[in-house]
Amino acid sequence: MTESTPSATSNESPGSAEQALPTVYDPGAVEAPVYERWVERGYFEADDTSDKPPFCIVIPPPNVTGSLHLGHAFEHTLIDALIRRRRMQGYEALWMPGMDHAGIATQNVVERELAKEGVSRHDLGREAFVEKVWEWKERSGGMILGQMRRLGDGVAWSRERFTMDDGLSRAVQTIFKRLYDDELIYRAERIINWCVRCHTALSDIEVEHSDDEGELISIRYSDDVVVATTRAETMLGDTAVAVHPDDERYQHLIGTEVELPLTGRKIPVIADAHVDPSFGSGMVKVTPAHDPNDFEIGRRHDLPQLTIMDERGVITASGPFEGLDRFEARPAVVAALREQGRIVSEKRPYLHAVGHCSRCKTVVEPRLSLQWWVRVGPLAKAAGDAVRDGRVAIHPKSMESRWFGWVDDMHDWCISRQLWWGHRIPVWYGPDGEVVCVGPDDEPPSGEGWQQDEDVLDTWFSSALWPFSTLGWPDETPALAKFYPNQVLVTGYDILFFWVARMMMFGLYANADNGPERAIPFHTIALHGMVRDKHGKKMSKSFGNAVDPLEWMDAYGSDALRFTLARGANPGVDVPIGEDWVQASRNFCNKLWNATRFALMSGAKVGELPPAEQLSAPDRWILSRLHATLAEVDAFYEDYQFAKACDALYHFAWDEFCDWYVELAKTPLNEGGDAAERTRLVLGHVLDHLLRMLHPVTPFVTEVLWTTLTGDESVVVATWPVADADAHSDAVAESGVEELKRLVTEIRRFRSDQGLKPGQRVAARLDGMAGVPAAHEAEIRSLTRLNTPDEGFTSSASLTVGGVTIELDLSGAVDVEAERKRLTKDLAAERKALEQSDRKLGNEQFLAKAPEAEVEKVRARRATAEAEIARLEAQLDRLAAR
Repeated sequence: MTESTPSATSNESPGSAEQALPTVYDPGAVEAPVYERWVERGYFEADDTSDKPPFCIVIPPPNVTGSLHLGHAFEHTLIDALIRRRRMQGYEALWMPGMDHAGIATQNVVERELAKEGVSRHDLGREAFVEKVWEWKERSGGMILGQMRRLGDGVAWSRERFTMDDGLSRAVQTIFKRLYDDELIYRAERIINWCVRCHTALSDIEVEHSDDEGELISIRYSDDVVVATTRAETMLGDTAVAVHPDDERYQHLIGTEVELPLTGRKIPVIADAHVDPSFGSGMVKVTPAHDPNDFEIGRRHDLPQLTIMDERGVITASGPFEGLDRFEARPAVVAALREQGRIVSEKRPYLHAVGHCSRCKTVVEPRLSLQWWVRVGPLAKAAGDAVRDGRVAIHPKSMESRWFGWVDDMHDWCISRQLWWGHRIPVWYGPDGEVVCVGPDDEPPSGEGWQQDEDVLDTWFSSALWPFSTLGWPDETPALAKFYPNQVLVTGYDILFFWVARMMMFGLYANADNGPERAIPFHTIALHGMVRDKHGKKMSKSFGNAVDPLEWMDAYGSDALRFTLARGANPGVDVPIGEDWVQASRNFCNKLWNATRFALMSGAKVGELPPAEQLSAPDRWILSRLHATLAEVDAFYEDYQFAKACDALYHFAWDEFCDWYVELAKTPLNEGGDAAERTRLVLGHVLDHLLRMLHPVTPFVTEVLWTTLTGDESVVVATWPVADADAHSDAVAESGVEELKRLVTEIRRFRSDQGLKPGQRVAARLDGMAGVPAAHEAEIRSLTRLNTPDEGFTSSASLTVGGVTIELDLSGAVDVEAERKRLTKDLAAERKALEQSDRKLGNEQFLAKAPEAEVEKVRARRATAEAEIARLEAQLDRLAAR
């Protein structure tokens, strides 16, 4: 079906709609078969040889460590909305699916599973353990893929990739070899994050910091030297004391030596600008092998690097503390210093930031270790330049400063991990100290004494290749030629550095021969926030507020979850979500279902619209509003304003189409004739466009409704509607219908104030009607339950709205005493609500500790209570006057 010549509906008889659409929408019965039909028909696949313009997005690969969480559902919804819309717009749209092997996370999961059987990985050996992890991957990966189908992900399943499949492993080995040959990969001793439980280096993203209670111990090294530390045991590895070079208090000490307590070693007093003279005594102990800042000081001053604990966190320094665990050694060292009278002060508890392994929650130990590193200087500069010169846009633009903060001050990247699961480092060591890096097409060295490096690569190393390795790089494939660079990357701002920056660095490096415009991995980086609970709190199993998206999809349908998530997606901003919001989205889907069902039962059809001069004001108004909304939605999508796009669609669908136009349409539909036929065509036109606009976010319900309405194959492959404001914009109709709406709204409010029940009909006289309201008096009376006056009409209440006077005959229509009791009860409830709100807002502790969203909710409730109290008191006054 094309935009200019839509096909006619196959449901032209009113009775057929009842059979085509059940009375109630049941997502559980619809979603799975609809999705499988989409996949079977190949709607989500892409053609590498197509002449259509390309539009490619890669999935941020979920880890094979369990199942998708609500954050995944959020991100997948946004990507799917983009890809579905572009497909409808005529692009060759490709969403690349896949998963990440997630080295340390997956290894830990499998080790825990083995531990339940009393088995460790060392019992199995490397090869057998890795086989166990592959088995886990098959189980967990299948669960994730099933969840993606439930959510409606329009991914090209035939192109599914995994970071450790053969093709991606080849890409990893290729880029490692190139970087190594270009001297951008090297091996050296540096300070790394070390997990004493997992026995591996950790990336920064694998370290979670929290403010923990500890101690701050001030130690006197000599009469003139006092230092403070939260890790007293590390003093055993001190090799200097540092002061700021401009600190006048300690100029006489610079260049002298002081004896390190408990060890008898002499260490120098040095001057370094890193020291903050305003903190504590202005002196710091320097332990180069166990602190990243101290390591840098040590490099600047050529200090010895003394390692005083092993990979298990056990003290190895000779003396009375040797063999103690680090946390056993700490109080023992403090006690020994106290015995010598060297403790100046002890502050307990002392809150300070402590890093923990994100997998096992063990306190991370900064440790000097021989590791493999990427020299990021030139790579990071290229990543910064690509944004500065406009080849890559960051959205929202406010996130650019965060980007430059990372790439302009990036430290060399530790890429080796002491694990068994992952891409093994392709370096061999020979019996005579030889070091050979092997590419994917090279034969590794063999013979006695040759051994491959035991470590594997950081997970982020392989995922940094994702935008092009998934398309077949390093080979020149048709997919790579067609779809690289990707058009957009949709991901969370929290991994802007850890993943996005590394994809930029590797993409620009690996594809540099293609020129600057084709080397970038993507044209736009669209950043979203994190999903939080409805109070704005981070979702976590430990907090008890984590949600399995499957639970909400089972209860309310996938469309309801998707619409809720997308409607909260403002660029770069965290997204609060609660179950009641998903319920509201379910209600929206039901509203759409019921409106479409009504339209079909009324004979709505998709065909050529009559000329504007033959259409009623409500017809011209809804068409004008439809095309204005479509223009808005298009603009919001192009700016990645998902929340605003959904909000515009919601209010048009519910407030304007369902609540007003459908109700206004009932009068001409009931009267029949040419007016009814024109109304059926307008109903069909608006629904056709609306369902296509809603499809990217709510794919399942719109598929059922649109195919039933049009009789066409699938809305997935329908054309995206094009806004035609020139043809349909009608300011006169919009103004007239707004006047009609205002009149109806005020009459309904007045009826309520008079104590009339919503469905209760009373006689009324309407004077001063003109323009659109005058032409639609029948509709107004139908919407406001007002009968035409008869001979016995008596005016007992009246109001005036915009020049129209409405007189109502209320004689015998209201039970005054019963209404007074009802209003009095409601008034008491609102006064109580006002009192409770004032109590909360007057509580300083509540204002200080409650999330801002909760405080705003209380303020809003207070404002509502005040307004309701005024309204109810006015109604009681009116009753008293009768």
